[in-house]
Amino acid sequence: MIKGKFIDNLPKVYGIYTGGFLAFIIIMAIGEQMGMSKYAIGVCFVAFTIFIYALIGWLSRTAQADAYYVAGRQVPTVFNGMATAADWMSGASFVAMAGGIYFKGYGYMALLVGWTGGYVLVASLLAPYLRKFGCYTVPDFIGTRYGGNLARFSAVVVLTVASFTYVTAQINATGTIASVALDIEFQYAVYIGLISILLCSMLGGMRGVTWTQVAQYIVLIIAYLLPVFWISNKMGAGFFPHFMLADEVARIAELESQFGLGTVKNAAADLATVPKGLAGITKAHSAVNATPWAFISLALAMMMGTASLPHVMMRYFTTPSVKAARKSVGWSLFFIFLLYSSAPMLATLSKLSLIDPNLSTGIIGKTFAEVEAIDWYQNWNQANLMFISDFNGNGTLELNEFFMGGKAVVLATPEIAGLPYVISGLVAAGGMAAAMSTADGLILAIANAISHDVYYKIIDPKAETAKRLVVARVLLVVIGFAGATIAAMEIQGILGSVIWAFDFAMSGLFFPLVLGVWWKRANRQGAIAGMLGGLAAGTWYLVWVRTGGSGFLGITQLTFGIFGSAVSLVAMVVVSLITAEPDKATQKMVDDVRVPSGKTILGKSH
Repeated sequence: MIKGKFIDNLPKVYGIYTGGFLAFIIIMAIGEQMGMSKYAIGVCFVAFTIFIYALIGWLSRTAQADAYYVAGRQVPTVFNGMATAADWMSGASFVAMAGGIYFKGYGYMALLVGWTGGYVLVASLLAPYLRKFGCYTVPDFIGTRYGGNLARFSAVVVLTVASFTYVTAQINATGTIASVALDIEFQYAVYIGLISILLCSMLGGMRGVTWTQVAQYIVLIIAYLLPVFWISNKMGAGFFPHFMLADEVARIAELESQFGLGTVKNAAADLATVPKGLAGITKAHSAVNATPWAFISLALAMMMGTASLPHVMMRYFTTPSVKAARKSVGWSLFFIFLLYSSAPMLATLSKLSLIDPNLSTGIIGKTFAEVEAIDWYQNWNQANLMFISDFNGNGTLELNEFFMGGKAVVLATPEIAGLPYVISGLVAAGGMAAAMSTADGLILAIANAISHDVYYKIIDPKAETAKRLVVARVLLVVIGFAGATIAAMEIQGILGSVIWAFDFAMSGLFFPLVLGVWWKRANRQGAIAGMLGGLAAGTWYLVWVRTGGSGFLGITQLTFGIFGSAVSLVAMVVVSLITAEPDKATQKMVDDVRVPSGKTILGKSH
């Protein structure tokens, strides 16, 4: 029996939870040995974890505004770091990151550099100061710092565009996993994923999401690391494969050179038969790793985008103090590093499993009949995530004749490597946890911004707390279903949608946030020009490049935020300088924000 306050017992509570989850994995492994079907194992993993998250969400329900919006500002640093890591490591990080590295080469590690490096900007430029401000949401800071409803509303617009783009990718990821684990159509699976997401966040708001995200982090990190260590040990790459990465990459290059690509008789006609969204097994060369500037610009865009994402900033509003917010960023980086340092290794092990003839799992050089008879190929082919075709006409599978969806790299690798199916079920549960945790934070960020900053601050300032929370919960449902509907259309892949979200966020919010803390001369007119001008410029550039524009200065559709944020900075500085400076009270407020100690600017009455 656990006695005392819940906050004081967090290590014990989550220790018991972790032990229970490990026991569940063991039970599933025993079930598999006793003849339990793969379908039943997949359903059990997904259903059990979703039930636990929903239970935490129910137990965390609240009718208090402070608890709903910022978890009562009492989340300890280590647990806030875990929750932030779960909030951060989305379906893109879990499901699509290794696939991006697998197919696009190590130039895609610019994403890891940028996403991790972004937390340096968060820690040094923003998180402690926004916590000192005492706001509920990012638009709350913008509206109070610059003054006026138009500035607040402009921030809500940028937040909504960036977060909605991001949330569609997460619902896409939950739909992909649910469709495979539950054997249902993707178009229906996205709504199963959505319902799971809403169960976590509807009743408890930020408090419910926080404690759910801690639980989800435990699941996703176990699910990601266990297969990496197991496969590496099985393949002879050592228990800690991270130290052997260079050797394994060299081995892949040697094998690709040894096998060659063969000669495709009619490339255009043959490749037209490959299902949409699948890529060849061989390393693809893209604009991401074509030049040093392409790498640097993508990393820079992801760094600035990280420091602009509202759902990331919101996590640091929940800590007890400014000092705790800064420490929490450090813990966030540590917990994120555990997964990010393993993504390149997982991509490498996955490719070796397929192409190394010395491994029992290798398929290159086998006959098409042999490959088509493999269980894992049949499963993922039916899910439209794997495909082979005898382009070369010799009946033997060559490197250029195997295609796989990027989403399948993480999800299918345990099966490809010959691990027990229970590990595949675990990975599916981890992927669901990653996508759900981020979707929770994103939908909550949008709903909270609209309910607090539009409805309460602009439309009905006298609204009672109960009414505000009803509006927030209704918005959660509406935004969630809109996101699921867009996700079902599969307009953009998971990773591409996530990168766009970062670009949208930095286009409109990076400089208004940073200058709001560090430049007293920044004023309302400048902030509005920066937010709306930056967002409009970034969006225009994206549409222009997508519709055939050649772009300039090496800025692509993946880095359009660099163009948008540059316009934002120029517009904000110029307009601020040609209009009246902020009043003395506002300038003093900015000075006070930069002092770590003392009372929060907005205080308890907020």
